[in-house]
Amino acid sequence: MGSRKKQMADAIKEEKKHIAFAKLNNCPTSPRKMRLVADLVRGEKVEQALNILKFSQKEASGRLEKLLLSAIANWQAKNEDASIEDAELFVKEIRVDGGSMLKRLRPAPQGRAHRIRKRSNHVTIVVGANNNTQS
Repeated sequence: MGSRKKQMADAIKEEKKHIAFAKLNNCPTSPRKMRLVADLVRGEKVEQALNILKFSQKEASGRLEKLLLSAIANWQAKNEDASIEDAELFVKEIRVDGGSMLKRLRPAPQGRAHRIRKRSNHVTIVVGANNNTQS
């Protein structure tokens, strides 16, 4: 590997050290319902986001809370020497995409059938540290 390429790779690796992500695939909740909860925690500090999710009444909040804890653990695995409190972690990005649909038929009047679409989603959460506290 050339020296410039190695320097660039090291710079990219150092940038990615400050972020960690976690993914939840094929979650059996409609994307619209998941986005309602995701919008509550977007941009919040991690401690605040965990409190919001813990006390939310929505079913999707339990799944997002578990996913956020996973993202925090991933960040901690990358940065073993740093502490979470000093890093001031926050939810940098949270993305809810539509997943596959299970198509079912429901009987309708006069011998017809209506299609029921049972939706699922994919959630990606990115946790980042404030760079001004990092040395």
